[in-house]
Formats: sequence, C-alpha cells, structure tokens
Amino acid sequence: MDTSDEPNSPPVTQFPTDRESLERDSDVEFFVAGGPGGQHRNKVETGVRLRHRPSGLVVTATERRSQSANREAAFERMAEKLEARQRVRKARRATKPSAAAKKKRIEEKKKAGERKKARGKVKGYED
Repeated sequence: MDTSDEPNSPPVTQFPTDRESLERDSDVEFFVAGGPGGQHRNKVETGVRLRHRPSGLVVTATERRSQSANREAAFERMAEKLEARQRVRKARRATKPSAAAKKKRIEEKKKAGERKKARGKVKGYED
C-alpha cells in the first residue's frame, strides 16, 4: 500500500510495527557481542542482529549481558526505525526573502567588496 500527499514525493510503504509482525518479517541472528562485561559476555552469543526483510533495515543490540534483554531492545529499535521511516513529512512551502533581508545582504556584500579593495598592493613597495 503506497501513500503520499505530494505528487513529487516518493511513495511511502507502510510496514506493521507490532511485535508479532516484526517477528514474522525479521531474521534474528545472534553473535558474540564483545566489549566490557567479563567472561559471561565474551563466551556467550548475547548480541542480537535483526534484519527486516521487506524494508532491508538492520538493527543490533549488544548493551546487555542477557540475550533476551538484547532481543527486546532490538525489536523496540526496529519498531522505532520503521515508524520514523513511515512518518509523513509536511510539504515545504517556498518563501521569498523580505525587502529588509535583501537590503541587508547587499550592504554586507558592499562592505566585503570594500574590505577586499583595501587589500590591494601598497604603493612604493616592490618585491
């Protein structure tokens, strides 16, 4: 299902973000997390990597020494990422600078030009 408000914006595909759908649509991979945490963390596969097949998103969780806690964190992150990706952005409206802003910009350019002119060669000085 593709939805978009603007004709020029790319279509946004909606993915369900409930836990059951994420478990069904994701590949779960376990790996040795490494880092601080001692022997338990370094010998056991506590790191969790989720790959969401329909969207191609990948998230990992390696903060905890517990595989189940990391799995929960990974599923929460995946749901957040999918929701953020599916959020419909408001269309931007083009605006023009005000007359005061134009005047200020021209004055700043004139000052910069004067500054550059003042950097000219010094008379009577030869290299």
